[in-house]
Amino acid sequence: MREKRKSVKIREKISQKRADVNLGKRGLSESVIMEIKRRLKDEGVLKVRILKSCLKVTGLDRKTLAKRVAEIVNAELVTVRGYTFILKRKPGKEENIR
Repeated sequence: MREKRKSVKIREKISQKRADVNLGKRGLSESVIMEIKRRLKDEGVLKVRILKSCLKVTGLDRKTLAKRVAEIVNAELVTVRGYTFILKRKPGKEENIR
């Protein structure tokens, strides 16, 4: 039953019109990472949009950047569609945000 709720929540996030977090010209700054971790802890599923300026700053392509963010915040990368990707909190121990 719990998995069914999670998949519904993920589908809702994918179909939503706006992203929760935007990655911009500051790239993967510590403040952005902290915000992503906080939102994952609170909501469980997060929609992140990559702006083209972020790709220029980091020098990575969009899929590599999405994988890197997922590794840094210890989350599961659900999907990458265009410049938007969905992260899901990994089940298990709660990680300290700081």
